[in-house]
Amino acid sequence: MKQARQALGLTSKIGGVVRDVAVVIAIWLGVTTLAYASYHIPSESMVPTLEVGDRLLVNKYVYGYSRYSMPFNPPLFDGRILKNAPERGDIAVFFVPKGAGPNIDEGTTYIKRVVGLPGDTVQVRNGRLVINATVVPRRALRTLDLVDRHGFPVRVTEYEETLPGGTSHRIYERSDRARYDNTRTFRVPEDHYFMMGDNRDNSEDSRAPGGFTFVPAEQLIGRADVISFSIADCDRLVDDRCAAGVPVGRFFRALN
Repeated sequence: MKQARQALGLTSKIGGVVRDVAVVIAIWLGVTTLAYASYHIPSESMVPTLEVGDRLLVNKYVYGYSRYSMPFNPPLFDGRILKNAPERGDIAVFFVPKGAGPNIDEGTTYIKRVVGLPGDTVQVRNGRLVINATVVPRRALRTLDLVDRHGFPVRVTEYEETLPGGTSHRIYERSDRARYDNTRTFRVPEDHYFMMGDNRDNSEDSRAPGGFTFVPAEQLIGRADVISFSIADCDRLVDDRCAAGVPVGRFFRALN
């Protein structure tokens, strides 16, 4: 009898642990599906706004939901539900499925800035962004000598660019004669968006042939709202406060 009670007690404890784990998993799935997801920055395409090693909170409910905004992209439905359109200047996370272009070998998650809305014409001419036949204003802030993640020296000019509607953000330009600094005129289709990186001469984005030219609304995952924490290399940062090699100045930074 004693052994039976001990076995029953052990089974009850195991059952309690299983239930607790199941609750944690259910909460995690609920939060990452409906509210916020975490995303890390693996490349320099959004410098100076985002650095390699930043960890972001991505707002998923702001654009509504599609199969691509859910964990593992389950094919439960087509299109979006509770749909809201991105605004120009949003920093958007989106999924590009396999086969979207010859330079996209497998399904990949990207983060870029929304610069072109449905119906817009977008062109880059001599390094200047042109939207609906109007050159987007930019203001030179400074010239910086940096080291890229591969250890090579890079000289960039930092600009403040102001998109139609008034959203301003910083960009880096190595020159106005680099690849993708002169493009054809793109007309953004209905329910699609034109994306660009803030590090203009080091970004594979909607300008690049063989990749994603326009991003369908269905493939949007969410809007990057805040840097939750960062493990960026302090030796490569320009203005951020570091403590013991940790870029604490980037923690909990709201994005625009």
